[in-house]
Amino acid sequence: MQPEGATSGSRAWIALGMLTFVYVLNFLSRQLPSILASKIQESLHVSDAELGLIGGLYFALFYCGISVPVARLADRTNRSLVLTAACAVWSAATMFCGTAGSYLQFVAGYMTVGFGEAGGVPPSYSIICDYFPTGRRGTALGVFNFGPALGAALGIAFGASIAAAYSWRYAFLFLGGAGVLTAIAIPFVIHEPRRGALDGLANRPLSSARTSFGESLRLFFSRRSLLLAGLAAGANQLVTYGLSNFSVLFLMREKGMTLREVAVWYSLTVVIAMGASMFVCGRIIDRFARRTKLAYALAPAISLSLAIPWYLAFVWAPAWRLALPLLAVTIFLNYFYLSAMVTLVQEQVRADQRVMSGALLLLVMNFIGLGLGPTYVGSISQFFRATHPQNSLQIALYALTPFYLVAVFLFLMLARVLRRESAASGETAP
Repeated sequence: MQPEGATSGSRAWIALGMLTFVYVLNFLSRQLPSILASKIQESLHVSDAELGLIGGLYFALFYCGISVPVARLADRTNRSLVLTAACAVWSAATMFCGTAGSYLQFVAGYMTVGFGEAGGVPPSYSIICDYFPTGRRGTALGVFNFGPALGAALGIAFGASIAAAYSWRYAFLFLGGAGVLTAIAIPFVIHEPRRGALDGLANRPLSSARTSFGESLRLFFSRRSLLLAGLAAGANQLVTYGLSNFSVLFLMREKGMTLREVAVWYSLTVVIAMGASMFVCGRIIDRFARRTKLAYALAPAISLSLAIPWYLAFVWAPAWRLALPLLAVTIFLNYFYLSAMVTLVQEQVRADQRVMSGALLLLVMNFIGLGLGPTYVGSISQFFRATHPQNSLQIALYALTPFYLVAVFLFLMLARVLRRESAASGETAP
């Protein structure tokens, strides 16, 4: 028997499908500048450092800055409507990017994309947890987190194909228009579920006892497991965003790929590798986290440790046909953190704290990873461009390697904290 207020299985999966599709559009809009980097550089006269700032610090400032107030709004109002408004804003801003006549205009449009996308993911996390019970959330969030893989792949496939056949501007206009149409459909497909209906009576907040903003903030930054989850995920994202925002440019400029080859082979590599990573990690979390919370931290720590030699081999590979298989393994191992950290944070807090806690997780990890990763790689590549014009991006990507070690160290620290928390609460831990 379902708990009072719970949704039916079919409705839950339909809602999850729609949320995932919206996340696809979210990530697709975010990735277009990196996918079409060479064309944008030629058209708007953009350097590697400026390109890194577009996809890094500039985007992150708006994305992170607005995520907390939007999450606060979603915690107190209809999450489906907040998601609708956010999708409309980032999609319209994506279309504006396609009309930009200068670097500054493009920056303004892309920062507005970040403004809109801040309202996309945190409400979705919370909605999913009110559609799926504990024990199924890892898998559900793993399916949802397939969105970046599919978004990146579709962005590469369609964006690169449109740009190759017509212009990079048409890619922004077409895909932004698809997002506006999707925003119209969201309220009709995703119905607002009852908060905490699947968490049991102990976790259901009273309507008169909502958690204040200050309490949510103190909870996240004073609880070591939540803060370490954000810091570890941020270090992990510094690698993933630093790599993903320049991988297409790297493969074209230094490995010999054409835009049409990128549209086919690179898109397949991303969707298969990243999608498999999200699914496998979600299944691992659902299976092992029931026995011990340490699984949330150990899964990404082990996967990142295994990724290092594959990553170095990818950066070294002399041609794209060898580099792509190495990149596929690297991507698969790089993304175990996402489902693990999102599920951990959502499970650690009450139902009325989920949107805000999800937003704070994104705030910490995106400010570190999204804000610094592309900026760091772009700046190093620009620094070496004059003296090493043939392989400046290769040097910059090699310089990302130490952050693998930082992320592994932070995940191991998180595992230690989770062990202590489990012992203090009387749970068994290995």
